[in-house]
Amino acid sequence: MFYVPNIPYAFYLALRAKHLAFFSAANPCIKSSGNGTESKYETILLVPEKHRPKSVLVKPNDDFNEVLSKIQEQQISFPLIAKPDIGFRGLLVKKIASKNELKNYLERYPIDIIIQEFLDYENECGVFYHRNPNSNTGKISSLTLKRFLSVVGDGKSTLKELILKDERASLYIDLFSEIHKEKMNSIPKNEETIKLTAIGNHSKGTQFINGNHLISNKLINTFDKLSKDIPGWYYGRVDIKYNTFEELENGSDFKVLEINGIIAEPTHIYDAENYTYLEALKAIRTHWKSLYNIATENHTVFNTPYKNSLSFLNEIVLLKKYTKRIKKLSQ
Repeated sequence: MFYVPNIPYAFYLALRAKHLAFFSAANPCIKSSGNGTESKYETILLVPEKHRPKSVLVKPNDDFNEVLSKIQEQQISFPLIAKPDIGFRGLLVKKIASKNELKNYLERYPIDIIIQEFLDYENECGVFYHRNPNSNTGKISSLTLKRFLSVVGDGKSTLKELILKDERASLYIDLFSEIHKEKMNSIPKNEETIKLTAIGNHSKGTQFINGNHLISNKLINTFDKLSKDIPGWYYGRVDIKYNTFEELENGSDFKVLEINGIIAEPTHIYDAENYTYLEALKAIRTHWKSLYNIATENHTVFNTPYKNSLSFLNEIVLLKKYTKRIKKLSQ
């Protein structure tokens, strides 16, 4: 519903660029400019150390004791976050509380896994930034605030009862029964707020809120600096953890969870209460136009090659097969 009506526009841009995979030149520092097949571990290492979480890459056959040593070397403590090195929409992303839980997770999912420190920041958002390669200043075209699902205790009801009473939370009862299995029958205190998930994905029940009214020149300056600190990154959405918006705006304290490239969405369009369907269609076209401008400028001015269309398509086919595999693993 969001993309099919815009397909003719995509072909129009490809015709103007004279190449079906013109968008592959947008972010030269990321494999295929971030079409979903790139390593999240390699991509996060592009981020300045000040703004990236401590991370370790685990291969399927790695010795578990060696994994624990790597985690200790990076000073990552439990709880921590484990997620696929290639993946999206929250598939297999999990907060891990102990060594045994991590061992079971790695045995169950024999794929490349990133282990990251758990960032105990209060807030999370997605910032869509793009900048033409010849320009010193870019643009923030989407700011999505993330509202984590929570329930408030009444001093009488169990956590399970509170979840079932909540219209949105009840949709994720199976997920929360797994996450909070030891607390489901406990009774939260009156007016005690229980955060049900710490992972900012739709699949975990997180609500996306249009925060475009918060975009400011100060925030743009912060992301101009971040873009210039990552040579070759010009287009995409950055998922961020922060405590106060002032700290994020000033660039003083925030962490980048991951960078999403050319397949990134301006996720504020999923705020149905503050954004219409027709506005969402227009927003997608506007972002694709910016993508076209950046990619073609990289190609014509800086000689960044377009990826062979068949090679690009083959990567997408392999990605679909991989996604089917991890979806099976998650069942």
